[in-house]
Amino acid sequence: MWLKPEEVLLKNALKLWVTQKSSCYFILQRRRGHGEGGGRFTGRLVGALDAVLDSNARVAPFRILLQVPGSQVYSPIACGATLEEINQHWDWLEQNLLHTLSVFDNKDDIASFVKGKVKALIAEETSSRLAEQEEEPEKFREALVKFEARFNFPEAEKLVTYYSCCCWKGRVPRQGWLYLSINHLCFYSFFLGKELKLVVPWVDIQKLERTSNVFLTDTIRITTQSKERDFSMFLNLDEVFKIMEQLADVTLRRLLDNEGFDLDPDLQEPSQITKRDLEARAQNEFFRAFFRLPRQEKLHAVMDCSLWTPFSRCHTVGRMFTSDSYICFASKEDGCCNVILPLREVVSIEKMEDTSLLPNPIIVSIRSKMAFQFIELKDRDNLVESLLVRLKQVHANHPVHYDTSGDEDMSREQIKISLWNDHFVEYGRTVCMFRTEKIRKLVAMGIPESLRGKLWLLFSDAVTDLASHPGYYGNLVEESMGKCCLVTEEIERDLHRSLPEHPAFQNETGIAALRRVLTAYAHRNPKIGYCQSMNILTSVLLLYAKEEEAFWLLVAVCERMLPDYFNHRVIGAQVDQSVFEELIKEHLPELAEHMNDLSALASISLSWFLTLFLSIMPLESAVNVVDCFFYDGIKAIFQLGLAVLDANAEDLCGSKDDGQALMVLSRFLDHIKNEDSPGPPIGSHHAFFSDDQEPYPVTDIADLIRDSYEKFGDQSVEQIEHMRCKHRIRVLQGHEDTTKQNVLRVVIPEVSILPEDLEELYDLFKREHMMSCYWEQPRPVAPRHDPSRPYAEQYRIDARQFAHLFQLVSPWTCGAHTEILAERTFRLLDDNMDHLIEFKAFVSCLDIMYNGEMNEKIKLLYRLHIPPALTENDRDSQSPLKNPLLSTSRPLVFGKSNGDAFDYQKQLKQMIKDLAKEKDKTEKELPKMSQREFIQFCKTLYSMFHEDPEENDLYQAIATVTTLLLQIGEVGQRSGSSGSGSQECGEELQASAPSPEQDSVFADTNTGKIPQDSQGFPEGAEGDWTISLEHILASLLTEQSLVNFFEKPLDIKSKLENAKINQYSLKTLEMNRQSQPELKLSSL
Repeated sequence: MWLKPEEVLLKNALKLWVTQKSSCYFILQRRRGHGEGGGRFTGRLVGALDAVLDSNARVAPFRILLQVPGSQVYSPIACGATLEEINQHWDWLEQNLLHTLSVFDNKDDIASFVKGKVKALIAEETSSRLAEQEEEPEKFREALVKFEARFNFPEAEKLVTYYSCCCWKGRVPRQGWLYLSINHLCFYSFFLGKELKLVVPWVDIQKLERTSNVFLTDTIRITTQSKERDFSMFLNLDEVFKIMEQLADVTLRRLLDNEGFDLDPDLQEPSQITKRDLEARAQNEFFRAFFRLPRQEKLHAVMDCSLWTPFSRCHTVGRMFTSDSYICFASKEDGCCNVILPLREVVSIEKMEDTSLLPNPIIVSIRSKMAFQFIELKDRDNLVESLLVRLKQVHANHPVHYDTSGDEDMSREQIKISLWNDHFVEYGRTVCMFRTEKIRKLVAMGIPESLRGKLWLLFSDAVTDLASHPGYYGNLVEESMGKCCLVTEEIERDLHRSLPEHPAFQNETGIAALRRVLTAYAHRNPKIGYCQSMNILTSVLLLYAKEEEAFWLLVAVCERMLPDYFNHRVIGAQVDQSVFEELIKEHLPELAEHMNDLSALASISLSWFLTLFLSIMPLESAVNVVDCFFYDGIKAIFQLGLAVLDANAEDLCGSKDDGQALMVLSRFLDHIKNEDSPGPPIGSHHAFFSDDQEPYPVTDIADLIRDSYEKFGDQSVEQIEHMRCKHRIRVLQGHEDTTKQNVLRVVIPEVSILPEDLEELYDLFKREHMMSCYWEQPRPVAPRHDPSRPYAEQYRIDARQFAHLFQLVSPWTCGAHTEILAERTFRLLDDNMDHLIEFKAFVSCLDIMYNGEMNEKIKLLYRLHIPPALTENDRDSQSPLKNPLLSTSRPLVFGKSNGDAFDYQKQLKQMIKDLAKEKDKTEKELPKMSQREFIQFCKTLYSMFHEDPEENDLYQAIATVTTLLLQIGEVGQRSGSSGSGSQECGEELQASAPSPEQDSVFADTNTGKIPQDSQGFPEGAEGDWTISLEHILASLLTEQSLVNFFEKPLDIKSKLENAKINQYSLKTLEMNRQSQPELKLSSL
């Protein structure tokens, strides 16, 4: 066990201990008198002393000391009762710490680092023991408090688990704590006076892998778009990596792949996810993949046991898996014996008498008069009780109809049929048969034509679905036929392209059956609908199975055996292509080295996976591949693909380009024959080389399949599922990168913001969407990420999310008025009134704010203060102005700095005339602004000028311009009511000039504050008072300080840096404010 380091002097203690091993920093010692073969007096004395001591005072016989070179002070860090135990600690130190310590220059730093690491290991061991005894141990609550205090997430961010580890920064390790939450990976360290906080959202992780470096043999590497982080020195690295892999997979699929991902019920609510749930999910995924069961099947229990196997006349050691509708068995020796027992096939489950030869036995009897004996079952009583309850439920939901009819007459391929019949007698002939290496060899030889459809149903367990849903297919056909939609049009287009060379599909009978199956499935599963290559697969299924059986085989392939293959983005097929590339590098390194870009090869092999080789080799050969697929699942396709590449490795290495490689593979696949096929040969879909000048060597499919099993059959289901999990992260992130690049490609030509700044903005925009997915209940207005939509529409934000971003990155921040301005901006950008905006609209608006000309900025501000941006229900629509200040009966005389007065009467008249001419040239004129809207416009300008270095000058300038515009509006009002021209109206403005101090339309311009006790402007006073954009722009141009304000360059980079730092804290503040309604926005 690890010990809390305490300093000791060894000057007088050396006689009691003998050094066994030593290194630069560590010493492994044995207590004298322990493990000594001789009878030295000192050893016997120490041994006798330890023997008579009280058990609490006894010293462990082995220990490890930390020694700093040059120091007489040592620190015990571990002890052990046996040599094996202490050697485990020593090995851990050598693998994780020894090489690391050389990076420290200071000896004190070495001692501090090692002691801190050992203390963290002790704390983790303690928490692990407590977690085993208690659901929520005190240590976890302490860690939760620290997690919340250190990272300041909203309460909805659930901590799943935590670990002690080191995070590497260059060559220097930082000892600290790794916190894994439902949406983030976080690391905290406080070492040598320096604090380090690291927060990585799971959706930003592009690679999660185990690797090694020059210092450590095993680390976990996290790769994001911009950085790589290495974590090491875990107490149990395997456990940590599995939990991280599960969290990354669940979160990425929940947020980025909701098109084809259905969460387990236990994981539907992310805030309820626990470490135990993730471990259960991993076990569930393995269970369903290994036995190829429906996705909705939930694993209940896994227990060690032994199964009587009559063919070997002994009990086979393995594990029993029980789920909602199945009892399954897998031998510990991979491939030795597997059994799948659907509960609907089970007649009875009984306990037998417990004996020394047969401990804790149970007998499971099935309909076909077979019985399975399981022994050595722990907690047998509870197991049988729970199985009987589920058995009763299954039989109540799906009544059993016993089939007493005999087997079909099997007259073809007599040798193969005889072998299969012998096998059926010994191993069973139903879905409950013993699945052994012998049956795999029979399948590899090719299933007899007369048994093919029946065995496909048994191996895929589609027979259980067929029996459990009587009448289901007929009802689907009735509901779906006759309906016309995009899917049915696609099906009709492909019907006559499905095995056109086969006689069965050269008449309307075969075509009609194919149409019914495809249309019924599209109706059953609208998420998939219809995908190209489903027609080829279904047509082959119809050749060997009845129509309803073919439908359930298609269900098994699309929903269980090839998950996510047939949706909009074929994610599953792309994941398996990435796995295939990794297998090529592992098994065919020379070929991988020659073909630098394996993605080109993957593009060739994609059809192998999508059509199970049916479209690229002769049909009579390809059906043997399908035989193996239904028995072994996707593993069969992986190993056959490797065998094809291996057989052509020499030619592929000699190919000059991708086109030549394609020709090599196509020629080889087209000349694969099936010597045992009873029917006439039927060519593949693309026989490119039928007119060869010289004959090409023929390959027998049975030989190719045998080679695939012998050379590449060592991949287990667990390994494949692990690789799928790893590569799914990369594939999903690849799609995210593609989406990002396509959106930026459209936006970059239309704005002046630099591309690197646009990337930062896109990341902020996406993160804002994601944070709402993390911590808020889904709102109908803000749907989840939808990868089936066009690129530009995949991420959209609602008004609340837009307000956060506006506050973070907009240069037009107006204090408490910012939120109101953000609401108006959102309404302006929401053209289609769906309460959502896309990235392009968001950036176009920002581009005007940062890079637009003055007239563009004023036009945007103008539009923000007229409908639809400004509404009658706007929460700031009431004017803060006092009624007397709205009087425009004063002449246009403004105070100048030299005290002289200057009359703008002539300039005003000329301005109105010029603007009237400009209006005639404008194609689409913006509506005029009412006085109420104008007052809101002025208020926004006042708010924008607050805290500007030229604040006072700007306030005086806007007061001057406001007075001018109020006069212009009144001139237009009087002109409209009297019918006289602008010159006549201008003459009406003669009156005594007030002092300059009285010209401030808004109150105190020195402070910039707007009176709070003002009354709303009475509606009747507005009348037809209006002002146009041209009036406002021309008036603002008369004040140089205003021109300078709107034309000064703005730095978006500093805003973006601050936004990245503050985005999370702003969201947290808003979430806390929602939980405490009394807090106002002003608290920001």
